[in-house]
Amino acid sequence: MAAVLEFKDVSVRRDGTALLDSVNWSVEEDERWVILGRNGAGKTTLLQLSSGLMHPSSGAVSILGESLGRTDVSELRTRIGLTSAALAELIPGNECVRDVVVTASYGVMGRWREEYDELDHERSDSLLQEIGIRHLGDRLFGTLSEGERKRVQIARALMTDPELLLLDEPAAGLDLGGREDLVSTLSTLAYDPDSPATVLVSHHVEEIPPGFTHGLMLRGGQAIAQGLLHEVMTVENLSATFGLPLVVERTDDGRYAARRRTHRA
Repeated sequence: MAAVLEFKDVSVRRDGTALLDSVNWSVEEDERWVILGRNGAGKTTLLQLSSGLMHPSSGAVSILGESLGRTDVSELRTRIGLTSAALAELIPGNECVRDVVVTASYGVMGRWREEYDELDHERSDSLLQEIGIRHLGDRLFGTLSEGERKRVQIARALMTDPELLLLDEPAAGLDLGGREDLVSTLSTLAYDPDSPATVLVSHHVEEIPPGFTHGLMLRGGQAIAQGLLHEVMTVENLSATFGLPLVVERTDDGRYAARRRTHRA
């Protein structure tokens, strides 16, 4: 099976600081990865490379069979679904939810003079239904809760039927209910064999949806551990990644929880 993403000895340096340091990593078509690490660990840098928004200082990055630096990244990006806080800020608050999703067909934010056919609108409605928010289709984006906005962004990211889905801290800023709704949505996508290869960035193990298959842990721009999720989610790896002694638990439904180890633990 062909690799959707492949990093070979990849480093990114800015002003003498290594944001990523000699990272080797690959993602296959049927894999769902979670990237864990502290603030400044290199998670966002890794995602920017994966989306073609950044080039490495050294090493080689291959995305969907194309090598960064040797391909038209504007065409490559049409094959990638991406959600991030920066993109969310570009969505007009007075845009209705259906239009927020359907405009991804042209890669624009906000309806203008472009025209969409019936198939575009049917796909938009189908994705809203799949994500569980079709009832919000006529609402204005600016009137939604933070959790509802996150789910609309995921529907938008899937609009072009991408070959790679990148989710940059999708649960950030959500309350408990919003987080759990989002985790459930992402779990449904993860278990769907027709869903694209997926990479999810998070600070928190509690945000890992059931159905995710692999994990990569970063600290100081370096890979601490990577591989099958149930194999890398160990006390030793997580403690090294976050720099403090942890207790890690896995529930019967495939969820994880972590807390600082106390003298009694």
